[in-house]
Parts: sequence; structure tokens; C-alpha cells
Amino acid sequence: MKVLLNKELGPILDCPYIPGNKSCNEFFLAYNLSSEELDELLETGWRKFGLYFYRPKCPNCQSCLPLRVLVNQFAPSKGHKKVLKKNSDIQIKIRPLEFRDEIYELYAKHSKQRFGQETTIGEFKISHFYISCPSIQMEYYLKDQLVAVGFLDLGKNGLSSVYFIFDPDHSKRSLGVFGALYELDYAQKINLPHYYLGYFISANPSMTYKSQFTPFEIYNWKSQRWEPK
Repeated sequence: MKVLLNKELGPILDCPYIPGNKSCNEFFLAYNLSSEELDELLETGWRKFGLYFYRPKCPNCQSCLPLRVLVNQFAPSKGHKKVLKKNSDIQIKIRPLEFRDEIYELYAKHSKQRFGQETTIGEFKISHFYISCPSIQMEYYLKDQLVAVGFLDLGKNGLSSVYFIFDPDHSKRSLGVFGALYELDYAQKINLPHYYLGYFISANPSMTYKSQFTPFEIYNWKSQRWEPK
């Protein structure tokens, strides 16, 4: 690992997930991580975008809980099987991280229509194409049209979902769920026991979908251990 900036505490800001709360991140900048070094960070609650590694250090709150699915014990539910069938015409390509204009256009459309956020190419490249560890992108095509992209990091013991974007015009396909199911299947095929889905906040409705991929474990910040749920 090559460290560009040692661990620091960021500013205290309004929480984007729980209204009325304050948030703060511990962070550092690094690149050239091995898969083993990535595992060590994932296993202690760290996440990343590009070269920016972070974990919450919020005042008076520990609601952001790292969640990982136990890959070898996961079995698709009846609802999951419906999503898989609905998207059986989707073709998926696994590639190294590589920026293309069509990926940014999809990201910008997803950000604006889903979250009302404007974006820039520069911010997008910094977040997803500054390579700091073993990473891949999964591209989802419908009749040669790019409809979704998943950005993932590869540890020796875990697959980490960094971000997933999809075309809002195809929202009825549940592409976010479909992407997670495919990523879980991929983790199983390459013999990775854990699939990291980022932070889970029970008070935030937009994150409840993560709890449907069972069985999973939650990282306890106090005990610094993963606990089954």
C-alpha cells in the first residue's frame, strides 16, 4: 500500500442519511493496495471511492453499520428468482476499470433522475477510475444498449460492491437487485466467502433492500466484530 495522506478526521456535517443528525468520516488516501490489504480494511468497516478510504466517526451516532452477505449460505428467494427471470435477456460483460463516455452518461442520468444530483466527468473519474486496489466493472446490456454498470473491488476473501448505476427508464426490471444477485453469484464462482454491500442504516428506507440478501453479518463498532443477523 502506498499512502498519500495519513488518517484524518473530516469536518462535522449534516448527515445525508438521517435528518437532524451530524456526520463525520475518518479518512485517508492510498493506492497500490493488495487484495489482502483490501480485506483488512473491509473487515474493519472501511469503504472507498477511488483513492479515498473512509469510515464513519460520527458524534453521538453509530447507525452506519457495515453489512456483508455470507456467500456460500445465500440462496435466492422466490422474489429474487422472479427478478432473475425478468432479466434473463440481459447480457453481462466483466472488464477492468475503464472510463467511457457512455458510462458517464448513464451515471449522470441515474444521479439526476434518482437523486436529483448534478455531476461532472471529473468527479466521476476521481470516484471510480482512480485505481487504488484490484477492481473490475460489470456492464449490463439489453439488445446492445448499456443499461447498468457495477463497480467492484476484489479482496482475497471478499467482493465489495462500491457503486451500482442503472438506467432509470428500466426501473421496472429491478436492476439494482439483479446486479446484487449477479455479483453474489460471481463471488460464489470465484470462491469468495463474503460479499460487502456497504453501510446499512435501519432508519433509512433507501437501504432496507440490503437486508433481503440473507444470511448476512453486521459489523459491531463497539466490539469490533462481525455478528450474524
